[in-house]
Amino acid sequence: MNKKITIITILAACLGMTLNSCKMDLPNVNQPYGDEVPKTKDGIYALSVGLRTLYSTDVIAATYFYPAVTSRELKGVATFTNTLELEAGGKDLPTANGNILAYWTVNQKLMGISETILANASNIPTITGGTLSAIIAHAKLYKAIALGNLAAAFEQSNIQTDLGGKAAFVPRQQVLETAVKLLNEAIQEIQTTPISSEFNSTIAGPNFNLTNVLYAFAARYNLMAGKYAEAYNLASKVDLTSKNQFQYTALAQNPLWHTTINLKYYVARENLGLPTGLFDAGDKRIGFYTGLIDNILSLKGFALTQNGEVPVYLPDEMKLIKAEALLRNNGPLTEARDLINEVRTQTASDLFNVNAGLPAYAGAINKNDLLLEVYKQRCAELFMSGLRLEDSRRFGRPAPPQNTTERNRNFYPYPDQERIGNPNTPADPEI
Repeated sequence: MNKKITIITILAACLGMTLNSCKMDLPNVNQPYGDEVPKTKDGIYALSVGLRTLYSTDVIAATYFYPAVTSRELKGVATFTNTLELEAGGKDLPTANGNILAYWTVNQKLMGISETILANASNIPTITGGTLSAIIAHAKLYKAIALGNLAAAFEQSNIQTDLGGKAAFVPRQQVLETAVKLLNEAIQEIQTTPISSEFNSTIAGPNFNLTNVLYAFAARYNLMAGKYAEAYNLASKVDLTSKNQFQYTALAQNPLWHTTINLKYYVARENLGLPTGLFDAGDKRIGFYTGLIDNILSLKGFALTQNGEVPVYLPDEMKLIKAEALLRNNGPLTEARDLINEVRTQTASDLFNVNAGLPAYAGAINKNDLLLEVYKQRCAELFMSGLRLEDSRRFGRPAPPQNTTERNRNFYPYPDQERIGNPNTPADPEI
């Protein structure tokens, strides 16, 4: 069979959920894709490309939008019960909510495809050298991302899929540490055997530098796991001139555009959903990310067109990771302030045009005040990137049930579908 046809056929099977994530007949996330698919070179290549496509469409749609409603970045306006329940939050968010099921399911699927690649790629004699090392590192990257997403939303999750549906759960700290371990292994893989040009042209595609992406996500998850020295060092390794972004087509559409501009399920909240004191009125990022479309405050930024690119990560996240890591590790206050100012005062040089255009920080130079400033900058810089709910907890922001101004849940309940099939499912968090 023609190689191109083979890859397209397998990829279509892998991505059966794409653009249909509102349906409730979600497939078994542990279902194999056919015995022969992961045992051929073409099959492994197709699954590897499928990882990127699944993440950049369905996974981003779930992990960016649903926590954004919970952390008050967006307001759910669709009349679907799922959206209304998510908007209400608190104890009004039931275990049967379809959005929470979708969040759980797409990340389990991402993990499962990654594990399939990891279990089979090394057994195929025609995949060798820097192509093999990169495919393994790439699969470990996406498994780590799936784990990071699950840890950001749930108190516990599995760290391995189970074909019998009885996966064991572990606390989120262990989930994060597993993600960090996978990324460390991935970095070691490509350092030992450098990435091949074949991988870059056939699997990675344009504007995706695997080395930088690995460093960036390793820095992110080390920070979330409380490993501050490691987070600082890894963020320092990221080439801030490397522009990494996902590309879209009419078939695999930009999920930010599809969900807000096309379907109009959500609208933006004023001032990025931030209360007075957490935003600067002159911040250019407010107008970059949001604006009036047909007299409705909508997402702009990376959501404007069907085929518009979405960043894999923003370079300034690395500066803010370094600043936070320094502060939490009792490092030099002036270095942290200078990193904050690099983000605050940027006017035109950002790779993705996310420029704050603010004056330099003029507040007190102490740990607590600078940490608050880091949080403010993360809220604006990383708006609608799936990170604010995790940030809100890490920075000890006002929490429900006493205060729902900045988030209406702390963690999500486990989906009914998981609890019915898996006796290992933990008790739901109260809120």
